[in-house]
Amino acid sequence: MPELRLVIFDVDGTLVDGQGLIVASMNAAFSAVGLEAPSRKDILGIVGLSLEHALERLAPSGADHAAMLAAYRAHYFESRSRDGTPATSPLFPKVREVLDRLAADPWTMLAVATGKSKRGLDALIEGHGLEGVFSSLQCADFHPSKPHPSMIEAALGEAGVDKSRTVMVGDTSFDIDMARSAGVKSIAVSWGYHDASQLGADAVIDGFEALPQTIERLLEK
Repeated sequence: MPELRLVIFDVDGTLVDGQGLIVASMNAAFSAVGLEAPSRKDILGIVGLSLEHALERLAPSGADHAAMLAAYRAHYFESRSRDGTPATSPLFPKVREVLDRLAADPWTMLAVATGKSKRGLDALIEGHGLEGVFSSLQCADFHPSKPHPSMIEAALGEAGVDKSRTVMVGDTSFDIDMARSAGVKSIAVSWGYHDASQLGADAVIDGFEALPQTIERLLEK
């Protein structure tokens, strides 16, 4: 009889391309306190961290981080409310098709581990009609920031799946380092915000359609 397996996904840069909204919201956060915003490359380099940790890395220590946090969130949610989730955070090609295929397998459980807030994650799932696809939703509101393994450990506990049957799918060093810290396999996607070839993941995929076969290869060893 097959064993249960768990596939945990990062969100931004892995499932959805929210870079335009993220950069614009970060620019609004810096503008709110009269600071020059970092480069697009630097902003995308911190995607995956919880917002508080991201601001601590990008902004000077004396900056009003609370005001920046409020400005970021206001711009982010106002933009998404106005333009809609599919426009501001579109799914990457083949994501919905492959998620549905994996979710239809009775021996595969899906989870999310993201630096997003619960509010942001809930709105994204609703906006893309992904309700019921994931068995476990882990977000920044209840865990230390990546790469701490807390999110993966919580997903493992909720799913009741062994580490040896679990894989983390992400696009940044924070995702892959988190997987390593938790003792699970990792798959890096090449279309995300960090250079996948430099992450040290157990596998790298260049298209989402390659994910099922890659999961099989890693977890059936």
